[in-house]
Amino acid sequence: MSFYKSIFKLGVPIMVGQVGIIVVGFVDTMMVGRYTTDSLAAASFVNTVFALINMLCLGFSYGLTPIIASFFAQGNAAKVGEALKNGIILNLLFAVFLTVVSVVLYLNLEYLGQPESLLPLIKPYFITMIISIIFVSLFNVLRQFSDGISHVSITMWILLIGNCLNIIFNYFLIFGKCGFPEMGLLGAGISTLGSRIFMAATFVFIFLTIKRYDKFRTATLKATFNKSVTSSIFRTSWPVALQMGLETGFFTISGIMIGWIGAVPMASHQIMVIIGMLGFIIYYSFAASMTIIISQNLGMKDYEGVKAATRCGYHIILMFAILASLTFIFFGEQIIGIFTTDKRVIATCITLIVPLILYQLGDATQITYSNAMRGICYVVPMTYIAFTSYIVIGLPATYIIGFTLNGGIVGIYLSFSIGLFLAALLYSKYFYRRLKAISNKSILK
Repeated sequence: MSFYKSIFKLGVPIMVGQVGIIVVGFVDTMMVGRYTTDSLAAASFVNTVFALINMLCLGFSYGLTPIIASFFAQGNAAKVGEALKNGIILNLLFAVFLTVVSVVLYLNLEYLGQPESLLPLIKPYFITMIISIIFVSLFNVLRQFSDGISHVSITMWILLIGNCLNIIFNYFLIFGKCGFPEMGLLGAGISTLGSRIFMAATFVFIFLTIKRYDKFRTATLKATFNKSVTSSIFRTSWPVALQMGLETGFFTISGIMIGWIGAVPMASHQIMVIIGMLGFIIYYSFAASMTIIISQNLGMKDYEGVKAATRCGYHIILMFAILASLTFIFFGEQIIGIFTTDKRVIATCITLIVPLILYQLGDATQITYSNAMRGICYVVPMTYIAFTSYIVIGLPATYIIGFTLNGGIVGIYLSFSIGLFLAALLYSKYFYRRLKAISNKSILK
């Protein structure tokens, strides 16, 4: 019972902050959708691409959490500070790399098969997202540090305030209210960029000033660049980033395929992505809190505690998956109506509710066990599993069901379950096998 309580205690603030992001996505999509359907379709394409970029940033920062949580459980503030400083350096370098990749994509937008009429809307919005990458990365690192030492409420408040500012300025800049110019989709991009700059700057200010972080701040400022520490963080970070990138890439490429069908399916996809993310973010929030507890128990060599925390985390995540599915069943049509008045888009979205529900259980399970593997720092196999599940099996299935079998957007959504359930099965198998090996090794010693 104590593990259920601990996971909820850490998970609820993480969830509140993350749901705030989804609320912004809801409002953003609703405002853009009510501006024009073309703006909604353009936003769908750009957001689909940057879902991959942002997930790579987040995944790379996630490699820091189990390292910091383990040192924190051991009471070693100096090591926490050293890991944080080297983690910041590494993550900012990774952000620069992703920025360069994004610029290359921007220069080749005409070759990605999107409707030509959308390009004038896509391009300026795309630029605002490119600029925001560095700020997203800095925020993510400080967030993983704060989560790793169980100070999750600070992140929650920064996210809530930043997201509220995003919503307010979305209204001002999209529709030209309160003396601001009417900028449409570009206004939404500028608002998002501004909120991300605010959140990163606020987190830096808090870390440098509040008493709670005194010993960690001192340790971080004293720490030097350490090749060994950086290598250790990199070995944990890149497989997580690659695993999350492959998973998100699967959905990103699928989203691009949906763009081949037309603007209405693309606009429908944007709405369903936002609705589906509600479940995804809740699962990930409690999986993140579960990871922290797993890492802390691993640091104390309590392997039964690791197993119990994983089991309790899965029960909680599964409960939320069921609740999310019931919400989609009973209120899906009403939720869709919030985002658009276009009857064609509404009708298409309604056909996607059942496929969306089908992959919720697979998503919840793969999130649980991929984060459990991250908690015990067993991350390299995650990349092989993600590549097999999403790229080798998932993408061909998506194309075959969606286009060869003429399943259209419904077929594409049905195909998502294949990759997710396969990944869930393999993650759970590898996690328990590794945990058993670690436990046996410890007993032998």
